[in-house]
Amino acid sequence: MATLFNWGVKESHRGTPVVVKMENPNWSMVELEGPSEEDFLITNPSSVAARDKRRGKNAKQLTWVLLLKAQRAAGCLTSIAPALFTLVSAVKRRVAAGRTDADVDNDGVGREKENPTVKSRFYSCIKVFLFLSVLLLCFEVAAYFKGWHFGASNLQLGYLYWAPAFGVKDFFEWVYARWVLIRVEYLAPPLQFLASACIVLFIIQSLDRLVLCLGCFWIRFKKIKPVLKEGALDLETGEKGFFPMVLVQIPMCNEKEVYQQSIAAVCNLDWPKSKFLIQVLDDSDDPITVSLIKEEVQKWQQEGANILYRHRVIRDGYKAGNLKSAMNCSYVKDYEFVAIFDADFQPTPDFLKKTVPHFKDNDELGLVQARWSFVNKDENLLTRLQNINLSFHFEVEQQVNSVFINFFGFNGTAGVWRIKALEEAGGWLERTTVEDMDIAVRAHLHGWKFIFLNDVECQCELPESYEAYRKQQHRWHSGPMQLFRLCLPDIIKAKISVWKKFNMIFLFFLLRKLILPFYSFTLFCIILPMTMFVPEAELPAWVVCYIPATMSFLNILPAPKAFPFIVPYLLFENTMSVTKFNAMISGLFQLGSAYEWVVTKKSGRSSEGDLVSMIEKPKYQRGSSEPDLDEMKEEILRQQEEKAKKKNKKKKKHNRIYMKELALAFLLLTASARSLLSAQGIHFYFLLFQGISFLLVGLDLIGEQVD
Repeated sequence: MATLFNWGVKESHRGTPVVVKMENPNWSMVELEGPSEEDFLITNPSSVAARDKRRGKNAKQLTWVLLLKAQRAAGCLTSIAPALFTLVSAVKRRVAAGRTDADVDNDGVGREKENPTVKSRFYSCIKVFLFLSVLLLCFEVAAYFKGWHFGASNLQLGYLYWAPAFGVKDFFEWVYARWVLIRVEYLAPPLQFLASACIVLFIIQSLDRLVLCLGCFWIRFKKIKPVLKEGALDLETGEKGFFPMVLVQIPMCNEKEVYQQSIAAVCNLDWPKSKFLIQVLDDSDDPITVSLIKEEVQKWQQEGANILYRHRVIRDGYKAGNLKSAMNCSYVKDYEFVAIFDADFQPTPDFLKKTVPHFKDNDELGLVQARWSFVNKDENLLTRLQNINLSFHFEVEQQVNSVFINFFGFNGTAGVWRIKALEEAGGWLERTTVEDMDIAVRAHLHGWKFIFLNDVECQCELPESYEAYRKQQHRWHSGPMQLFRLCLPDIIKAKISVWKKFNMIFLFFLLRKLILPFYSFTLFCIILPMTMFVPEAELPAWVVCYIPATMSFLNILPAPKAFPFIVPYLLFENTMSVTKFNAMISGLFQLGSAYEWVVTKKSGRSSEGDLVSMIEKPKYQRGSSEPDLDEMKEEILRQQEEKAKKKNKKKKKHNRIYMKELALAFLLLTASARSLLSAQGIHFYFLLFQGISFLLVGLDLIGEQVD
């Protein structure tokens, strides 16, 4: 057994070393060794006494180690009770408040404006499944305790067909026998067919994920990176001047929590002032927010920044309309490139120096996209799980598609476009809620190439509440389906290679945008529970457990620190499939909130590095001394705390109960109880934990918690 614990460890001596750090200063570090060969050699009495003394010392130290272990175990056990008490208290508050996802916030910004008819139908279907599952569970439990075990193998069809109701021992037994007959002949075959179809889609999508991961490993192994052309700007020294005219745009709408950070970060970009112009594109309809942003722009104008403020009263086209309106300005013709940053993004001062030089002598390049990094990725469980998803998206999907295909979906921010590429593609269009993906698809159809820079990061925020994340995911998954309907004829007619058409239609749209949410919801939330009540249709254990675990392992590789969250990540992704499936159907068939744009709520968090960067280049007056950095950081933090207190006084946040997730939770838990009767171990544990996951999400216990 010793060899199992010594992999990769240099053997300096024999025995098993254990290092323990003690809180007592007299016991700073102790090393315990197991018996060596010398301990078993009897030479003289003095050596025996020394050996016994050493053994006694080791025994005393081992006692200390065991006591420390016991203390840690007791601490863990004592922390379970307060955690459970806190959880129960949160559930009681949530149920007592009675606020559901149908309610509206105090500020008037509630859930997405979903068509009530569409929502009620989807929710009603889930409730019908739940009602039937509870009824069947009671039926099966009663049959189980009566000893009836009708199955496909021992079912006497003739008996069930011709035996009258009065010829059986009990009417209930006859009803159960008829149910088994209906189950075997009419329900099991179509259910098994649907399950097999979903399994095929599941395997295809898993192979696609595996190929992407292999491509990422190949890029790392070969150290493949975009290479600058000769004569471009040297990123280390900043020499060889390539400083084209760059337009920087910051679209925002009622985002008073983050406007200062983004404007300050963009104004501190290291680029000749005469070579770039900043446009603050404000679509806010709140007068206070408008005045605050306008004052911030004026402040930077007085400090010498080349910055302009634009405000639209009518928000036609949302973000796409905002960008389109800004590009129609007469002075835009003087600029060659445009960089776009959302209101919560904080580019580093050297962002333009790391991205713009890639356009040098590369006339086919239309877009340079940077990677996102997150200042609040460790804020709560929800942000940690989002970080896993987005790390895979950037590290694997975007990077692999950039290297091997030169095409990927524009992320809407932290990217630099060649203005000529935007114009040839038709400019910004307001026809979907994913204007970034829309312009990327049209530019690719016109022959433009894209580059993704995995080593250039731009900090931003992740939504910390489940409500904000849910709305964001609804928009991100309904928009691509709208776009697919509109772009399919253009893709077929485009003068590009057959391989690029196949990649765009099958891989980019169908497989990754449509099939993924479809099979995730259908297979794990509908078919799997139904197979518990129709056991003649089966799902193999490798579909339920092994392949999903392997895919989750691959997804989590770009974020290795998140490995402890691999099981919550797997369960949460299946939980989110409800929202994604609903959004996908809504966008594909133009139902409900397919065209509704809801701005993702921000908290205005800044990292320690952001605070330092804000005070690295202060503007001093002559004769003044350099201020203390710690005092300035404290002042900035104090101002942010005061701003947060004022915000909390004006507006109250609420946690909600999400009825669809809650109904599915009870459906899965009911199916897990039914699986016990069939002694299906893996299926039981999966349904149990998946049901608990739906329950936690339905009670809004996964994200930001508001007292």
